Amino acid sequence: MDHYDDDNYDDGFDEEALARRVRLDLWKQLFDYAKVYRTELMVLGVCAFLTACMDVTFPLITRAVVDSVAADGFSTDLLPWMFAYAGATAVMVLSIGTFIWMGGKIRTHVSHDIRRDGFLSLQRLSFSFYDYRPVGWLMARMTSDCERLSNILAWGFLDLVWGLTMMAGIAIAMLVMNPKLAIAVLAIIPVLGWVSGRFQRRILKSARQVRATNSRITASYNEAIMGVLTSKAFVREQPNQGEFETLTNGMHGASVRNLTLAAIYLPIVITLASLATGIALALGGLDLLAGAITAGTLVAFMAYTRHFFDPVEQLGHWFAEMQMAQASAERILSLIRAEPDIQDSPEVLAALGVARGPAGGRFAADGGSARIHEIELRHVGFAYDPARPVLRDVNLRVRAGETIAIVGPTGGGKSTLVNVICRFYEPTEGQVLIDGVDYRARSLHWLQSNLGMVLQNAHVFSGSIMENIRYGRLDASDDEVREAARLAGAHAFVLELEHGYATEVGEGGGRLSAGQKQLISFARAILADPQILVMDEATSSVDTETEQRIQEGLERVLAGRIAFVIAHRLSTIRNADRIIVVAEGRIVESGTHAELMAAQGRYAELYRQQSLQESSRGLDLGAVV
Repeated sequence: MDHYDDDNYDDGFDEEALARRVRLDLWKQLFDYAKVYRTELMVLGVCAFLTACMDVTFPLITRAVVDSVAADGFSTDLLPWMFAYAGATAVMVLSIGTFIWMGGKIRTHVSHDIRRDGFLSLQRLSFSFYDYRPVGWLMARMTSDCERLSNILAWGFLDLVWGLTMMAGIAIAMLVMNPKLAIAVLAIIPVLGWVSGRFQRRILKSARQVRATNSRITASYNEAIMGVLTSKAFVREQPNQGEFETLTNGMHGASVRNLTLAAIYLPIVITLASLATGIALALGGLDLLAGAITAGTLVAFMAYTRHFFDPVEQLGHWFAEMQMAQASAERILSLIRAEPDIQDSPEVLAALGVARGPAGGRFAADGGSARIHEIELRHVGFAYDPARPVLRDVNLRVRAGETIAIVGPTGGGKSTLVNVICRFYEPTEGQVLIDGVDYRARSLHWLQSNLGMVLQNAHVFSGSIMENIRYGRLDASDDEVREAARLAGAHAFVLELEHGYATEVGEGGGRLSAGQKQLISFARAILADPQILVMDEATSSVDTETEQRIQEGLERVLAGRIAFVIAHRLSTIRNADRIIVVAEGRIVESGTHAELMAAQGRYAELYRQQSLQESSRGLDLGAVV
């Protein structure tokens, strides 16, 4: 499998360990995404600093006004303080407007960059990576988790600068104005820290439960949508609803606990802030009566004690958010930095003049366009699990112009054999040689750009039919696309559609039949002009007449090329140049249809069984008619 830290895709499996402390090294790596935008970060920090300074300045201006009025009465000149207040307000408004704009800009940029790198990594990773990770899990990483992290990096940085500046400014201002009163107010901080620690752990635990359940609900939604036809066919709506309600009830309970704890914690913080304000008012009032402080100083203290705890609450929120998001951060970074199992070796990259980057390199092509004359498998073995090999000592030589049909029982290793030939997986034993050279000594891009594939379940992208066929070769002209459709037998049905080749196929080709999607897939493969064509039950979704047209077109297309055809319907591969029977990971028989039938081995037995089954179905249909 790919070198990826998370071998278990369950969202909750490592949250507990990760949330015990803030992983600064992890956040430093993530902050590298924000550091790309140094100018924006600097402006954001300056705006946060100015905002905090103005928050500290307003009570000082108020103090000066109150003391001036107390000393000189209404004859005092308040104009300078009016200008000072207006100036501070202008600075505050400007800095707040700028940091909202700049923070949103950084958040958007960071989110874009993380998603971009994540998508590039997903494009590079080998097939084995997707064997163990469902679509819903990957979607959650690149959507909600990415959004969450970009918010922390932008707004968390802003609140960190603002909060620390404001707390430091308030503490300094209070200590300068009246050290005794300041120490009395600041004595509340240890109590607040202890209470915050106790509540944050409980809030964090319930929030983790919400997060883990939410991930499972996302996966459940995805499976329900993707498998809606199966659910309806087996009348599984009620059981599915019950399972979904269990998940949502679990999330509801965890959400209620989380909100209840938060609802208790906030009044406690407000109570402690009020207590600090009461202490300041009581002690300050006594000092005021004794003449030790001025009325303006007491008013300023009241304002400071009320605002001092705002940053504490805000920074506590981000601290908890960082702890909760660490599992998401680790998974996203691991995904971005994952090394594909199958990639070009340093020697190949050096020969191509391509340096591998920290995330596993670039898409490298060696630019070769020479024809592939021969593929040879020498003692090839493959195993997903070393204890259970899938392929054992496979030897096969295929020359250009040959069509090799691969048949055998389900689970015998047919698809795995083709995947190894295509280098979607690499052999764990032996070699695959292309024109006498181990294919690991050539670029991965070179091999796979010479492949054309038509699978049993053809995938069609959203867009028009023209765009879907052109996916095989993006620089193809409209005439070339139409010619490929003719060879594949798709041209006739396309012309019958209202908008012809401009017809929108819908998401996943939902507006087309299975057979029509298969024909489009054939046309796409033909347009790519592959030197190696792989067909995995490619004609299973088309009728006999269409299949005949496809075969006639393929005879022209496959001239001089290598083709591998995986087939369960043996009547479709009688004209193959060679038929190999794969069972228990080995090639047990090889030859033409006539040779294998004469040998009276496994192929002959399989062929007779299928012929009897088809005859029985024909008789049953005749009886029904």
